[in-house]
Amino acid sequence: MAEKGMDLNRFILEEERKHPSASGSLSLALMALESAAKIIASHVRMAGLADVLGQAGKVNVQGEEVQKLDELSNTVMLQHLLDSGQFYALASEELNEPVYSHKGKDAKYVIAFDPLDGSSNIDVNVSIGTIFSIHRRIGDSVENFLQEGYKQVAAGYIIYGSSVMFVLTTGNGVNGFTYDPAVGMFLLSHPDIKIPEKGKIYSINEANAHKWTDEGLVRYIDKLKEEGYTSRYIGSMVADVHRTLIKGGMFGYPADRKNKSGKLRLLYEAAPMAYIIKQAGGRSTTGKMDILDVKPEDIHQRVPVFIGSKKEIDQLLEFIS
Repeated sequence: MAEKGMDLNRFILEEERKHPSASGSLSLALMALESAAKIIASHVRMAGLADVLGQAGKVNVQGEEVQKLDELSNTVMLQHLLDSGQFYALASEELNEPVYSHKGKDAKYVIAFDPLDGSSNIDVNVSIGTIFSIHRRIGDSVENFLQEGYKQVAAGYIIYGSSVMFVLTTGNGVNGFTYDPAVGMFLLSHPDIKIPEKGKIYSINEANAHKWTDEGLVRYIDKLKEEGYTSRYIGSMVADVHRTLIKGGMFGYPADRKNKSGKLRLLYEAAPMAYIIKQAGGRSTTGKMDILDVKPEDIHQRVPVFIGSKKEIDQLLEFIS
């Protein structure tokens, strides 16, 4: 196990040494992500002073109002990831189509990302974050992004909250790095994170319960209440999942009569978070199958999401499957 205090770059290089055939490309890709995260974190901290709060006056491909900080974060991610030359193509939640990199025409990887998850909470100073998912390149077109989640080679998120944390998995467990602004580094603070087998918290927007299409879900939530579970729902997926990862329990965003296929995006949110939770010892499901087994049909595909501790997800499936 890596020692606490190890900086993220050193950790990445140490992991690379465990694979003699590694080319170093993935290490450089992750370092580009780290640089982008530092810049975004700086802008988030200054959001109340700089002119980056509020709406940008645009609507993204999802039909959502674009926030100024959303747009800025997307630009920062694109600049750093394209300049790194380590990605053949990039898919962003904010863009209609993938972007192909001239510098990365021979690159081995593609990346999908949500530049600023929870952006509707920016103006009220709630924790927000960046989510990313990396796959191996398998072709020359959009097929690169239509791979199942279990084929990810790396996934993670950066949460901008009371501290800035970079949570990462490369398929060998989950580690969390906290940013120390005094030295300008992400330092290992949460080595080998394991989600508790059972938690005491459920996280779901019960205001939408009247629109849920599965009565079993209603009975499941009632059962959790009977067992003394606490309800905690922030409305920023990064924040809700981060709490679930650390404390256990269940996070859910089900389909309903308005969002019949669910609301969260498979590539940018559901699959990377499901991969992280699985690597930490938890489970995920759409209610019908493991999220990591879903083969995308479109880069902006949405799915119902339930992720968390094994005990809670196993119990959920008894009610809804």
